[in-house]
Amino acid sequence: MKALVMDGFGGPEILTYQEVSNPVLEDNDLLIRTEAIGLNFADIYRRRGGYTREGNILGYEAAGFVEKVGEGVTDYKVGDRVGFADVPYANAELVKVPKDQAIPLPSNISFNTAASVLLQGLTTDFLINDSFSVQSKHTVVIQAVSGGVGQLLLQVVKSKGATVIGVTSTCKKKEIALKLGADEVFLRSEDWLSSIFNLTGVGADVVYDGVGSTLLDSLSVVKPGGTVVFYGTAGGDPAPLDPKMLITHSKTLAGGDLWEMVTESEDRIKRANRLFDLIIKNEIILSSPTIFPLSQGADAHRFLESGESTGKVLMKP
Repeated sequence: MKALVMDGFGGPEILTYQEVSNPVLEDNDLLIRTEAIGLNFADIYRRRGGYTREGNILGYEAAGFVEKVGEGVTDYKVGDRVGFADVPYANAELVKVPKDQAIPLPSNISFNTAASVLLQGLTTDFLINDSFSVQSKHTVVIQAVSGGVGQLLLQVVKSKGATVIGVTSTCKKKEIALKLGADEVFLRSEDWLSSIFNLTGVGADVVYDGVGSTLLDSLSVVKPGGTVVFYGTAGGDPAPLDPKMLITHSKTLAGGDLWEMVTESEDRIKRANRLFDLIIKNEIILSSPTIFPLSQGADAHRFLESGESTGKVLMKP
C-alpha cells in the first residue's frame, strides 16, 4: 500500500509518499480502506516531535470501507462504512482499526463529512459537556473561532442557547464566524480584551483556548469563578503560569485530551451520533474542506500551518 511517511522530525519537507507494508490484522481488528483522511494539528505536533509514538506514518482520523475483518469480529462486515478519530497511522491507503475504536457511519453522512468532523467534533463534545458544562446562561469566548474546532464549538454552543464571542485573526475569518451565528467577533490585532470587558462588564464565564500562546490573555478575560479550557497550542506554547493566580483571582484552568477523555466504544459512538444528528438537522454547518491528494501531503501540512484554512483539510489516497 501507499502511505505518507516521515523521515525523522521537522518541517513538511520530511514527508514522502511511498510504498510500505500492509497492516497485519489481529483477531479484533478491522482493515479500513480509507476514502478521506483528516489532517489535524495533532499531526503537525507529532511531525515536529511534540508527540511521541513509534512508527513513521502520521494521522489519526479517516473514513472508508471495511476491507477485511479479524476472526473475532462479528459486528462489522466487509463493505461497511466506518470512521475513526483516535487510531494512529491513518495517512495510508489501508489502516488497522481496533473494532472498539470504529464508528459506524449513517447513510447520510459522507466520508468527507466524517473525516472532517470526527476528531474535532468528539473533541468539541467533551470540551462543552465535560471540561465545562455550557448552559444557555453562559457567555463563552472562543479563541481562533474560525478554525476547525472553533467553528464546531461556536455552533454547538449556540445550539445550547449560550452567547458566543469569538476572537480571530482576519476580517475574512470574522465574517465566517458571524455567518455561523457568533454574537460578536473581535480581531486579535485589536484591543479585544478591552472590547470583551466593555461588552460583558465582568468577563466571560468560560474561554476555550486552543491557540496556546494566548492562554494568559484568556485567563485575564474570564471572570472570577470562571474557567479557561485549554486544549491545544496551534499558535505556540503558552508563557509560564504561576498557579497561585488561580487562587488569587478565583479562576479555574481545565484541560483535556480526546485520547484520555473518550475511551469506551459505546461512549465514542454516542458522542459521534450526537454530532451526526446536529449535522443532519443543519445545526452544524461544515465549511467546504480543502482537499489534497495524499501524495501531496507535505503541501497539505504547509497549508494547515499557514493559518489560511477556514475549514477542514482533507487528504485523499
